[in-house]
Amino acid sequence: MKVKTILVSQPEQSENSPYHQIIEKYKVKIDFRPFTEVQGVTGKDLRAQKIELQNHTAIILTSRNAVDHFFRVAEEMRFKVPDTMRYFCLSEAVAFYLQKYITYRKRKIYVGKKDFADLLPFLKKHKEEKFFFPTSEVLSPAIEKSLDDLKLNWKRGILFKTAHADISDLKDVKYDVIAFFSPAGVESLFKNFSDFKQGTTRIAVFGASTLKSAEEAGLRIDIQAPLPETPSMTMALDKYLEKTNKR
Repeated sequence: MKVKTILVSQPEQSENSPYHQIIEKYKVKIDFRPFTEVQGVTGKDLRAQKIELQNHTAIILTSRNAVDHFFRVAEEMRFKVPDTMRYFCLSEAVAFYLQKYITYRKRKIYVGKKDFADLLPFLKKHKEEKFFFPTSEVLSPAIEKSLDDLKLNWKRGILFKTAHADISDLKDVKYDVIAFFSPAGVESLFKNFSDFKQGTTRIAVFGASTLKSAEEAGLRIDIQAPLPETPSMTMALDKYLEKTNKR
C-alpha cells in the first residue's frame, strides 16, 4: 500500500529539514504533533531533592531541555551561575544552545560527539569538580553506573518531567504511518486512545527503548531506526517510501 500521510510525533520541523525533502520527493502529507510535553519542576521541588546549586562547580548537560530548566530553576532560586562554572555537553548542538544563557567564548565548555561515553574522558580529567546533572525523571542505569565507576562527586537533580500531551482531537484522523521517538510517545498514544487498533497503519520507531515499548504495546513495527543503513528516521522513511511509493 502506498503511503500518503505520515504523522511525526515531534514538533514542527524547519523548512530545510529532511522531512520536507521527503514531502517534495514522494508527494506525501506529513503532520507534526508532539505526543509528549515537558513540565518543569519548581525550586521548592528541587530543594526537596536536597540539592543546593551553589555546592556545584560543574554541570553535565545532555539535552536542550536540561539547559533550559537548569537556568530557569537557577533564576527562580536567585542563584547567579558563576563565570567559573564548567559545562560538560553531550553534543555540539547542546553546547551551542548554551549561548542562549551565557557568553559562550568566556566559559569552560567541554563537548562530546553524540554518545554519553564520549563525555567520560572529559569528566575523568576533571574528577575534582562537584558535578550537577540535571535530568528528566528517566535516566539510563548505564549512565549512572558509568559516573559511579569514575568515582566522581556528582549529584542528579530531576528538573523536568515528561507528561502525555492531549492529542484527543486526532481521534477521527487516520494516518498511513505514525513515527514514534520515545516510549513516552507510545504510552501517550494509548493514554489518549485506549482502544487504538493498528489495522493497516504502519508504525515507525526510533531507538531500542521505543521499539521495546511499541512491541510490548502489541504494535507491529514496519519501519525502524537507527540501523547501519538508516541512522535517522528520515532515512528510514525514505527507504520505506522508495519501496512502497515508487511502484
